[in-house]
Amino acid sequence: MSVALIWAQARGGVIGAGNTLPWHLPEDQRHFREATSGSTVVMGRATWQSLPERFRPLPGRRNVVLSRDAGFEAEGAEVTDDLAQALHCEASAGTVWVIGGAQVYAAALPLADEVVVTEIDLDVAGDAYAPALTGADWALAGTDPAEGWHQSANGLPYRFRRYRRMAAS
Repeated sequence: MSVALIWAQARGGVIGAGNTLPWHLPEDQRHFREATSGSTVVMGRATWQSLPERFRPLPGRRNVVLSRDAGFEAEGAEVTDDLAQALHCEASAGTVWVIGGAQVYAAALPLADEVVVTEIDLDVAGDAYAPALTGADWALAGTDPAEGWHQSANGLPYRFRRYRRMAAS
């Protein structure tokens, strides 16, 4: 089993505003669905609640919601207050994907093997930010496209980047 984080970010690392995505990028939605399908997805309570009801739980995935509220219920999902338990449950084979929000990303980053980022070439105001992938811990493992940017059907420039944790020496 491996732990991976996946998010989309605008310039400056913005991943959200008011518990919503401040852009619409269908190509990223398709990329997210393809990457996480058949896997376990772990998210915070606010991320769960931000999903449209018709997509809760996210279909074709085991949904795990983190909440400090012992009475919180998420129909169709498992609820826990323990990130380590959510990431390393015996029911999680293959990749466990952390899908948000900012606090969950920050807590899970030290436990992750891989990070998949959709970069959107857009300036946008936000109140939630991706954790920085700095230092010698992370290496860029691939960019799609290799040069430049894809162009979304709605005009937004974007690219996919995959980072892998460097092996400890």
